[in-house]
Amino acid sequence: MGTILTYIAIQDGKVKRSSLEVLSRCHALAKACGHRLEAVVIHPEAASYVEEVRNYGPDHIYTISSPIFRRHLNTPLIGALASVIKYAEPQLLAFASTESVKDVLGALGVRVGAAVLPDVASFDLVDGGADALRPVMAAKMMARTQASGTCVLVSVRSGSYEAIPAPGEATVEEFPYDFDAGTLRQTLRDVVSATGGAVDLSEARIVVAAGRGVKDDKAKGLVEELASLLGAAIGASRAVVETGQFPATSQIGQTGKVVSPDLYIGVGISGAIQHVAGMSNSRIIVAINKDPDAPIFNLATYGLVGDLYKILPPLIAELKQTV
Repeated sequence: MGTILTYIAIQDGKVKRSSLEVLSRCHALAKACGHRLEAVVIHPEAASYVEEVRNYGPDHIYTISSPIFRRHLNTPLIGALASVIKYAEPQLLAFASTESVKDVLGALGVRVGAAVLPDVASFDLVDGGADALRPVMAAKMMARTQASGTCVLVSVRSGSYEAIPAPGEATVEEFPYDFDAGTLRQTLRDVVSATGGAVDLSEARIVVAAGRGVKDDKAKGLVEELASLLGAAIGASRAVVETGQFPATSQIGQTGKVVSPDLYIGVGISGAIQHVAGMSNSRIIVAINKDPDAPIFNLATYGLVGDLYKILPPLIAELKQTV
């Protein structure tokens, strides 16, 4: 019997939904292969997240608690993960593909001598390693890749799997880890984040995204009002971020964030492949564009051809009647 280990990411005091998606996938694999499923939570108050993690099927949960993890720092996180890997000896360690994981994955692989499959859309266990599908060419194509070794590290794109509760009686172990902060060569002075109170774009269940068609303050106001009524996060294409209409933290796409909401509403977005790379995992896609030949309609679940200035106001009015 082997061991599958899942790293549970915590952000803004909450367990990342994408981590629970990965944990659910690992639970299915462990059950099918007869492996032991373990999870590791690294946070100053790691124990406070145990009950939520326990609801998704692990047999055992490691907690590593230290003030050094109050903010993301590569060196202590790599050290903590390397220590857990040495102790647990997993044949697979799976992560959600978050920004912090992208920072440490390669270095961690080198540290522990593990093969690495980054940013995959799906993965499976095979003899001696793992098999995965990875989006390439701005997610226009999928490449099948394999990695072999005593341990394989896999990071998984948000929305690739469902987070399916599987409550159990996981045992909990406080894992000892000491880190001398005086040895740090890097200093984190500040963390730039989106406006306080805004819905986290990468975790949002509903996203309203603005494209080049949102060309003035009136259109921007309509997008913001629609998002507010739906409790949605606001995203944007690179074009409107570069004009300064929306902050860089809202950019979705190959050079921005990857989102996987239950509902994605694209307003004035043409559907360039660079943008699609960041939202193609959305479960329901609604496209609003006045160009009937816009590529976004090839991807959309529902398409509305027309001027956003004529479509959004009655939609907003109807939503106000139901909210």
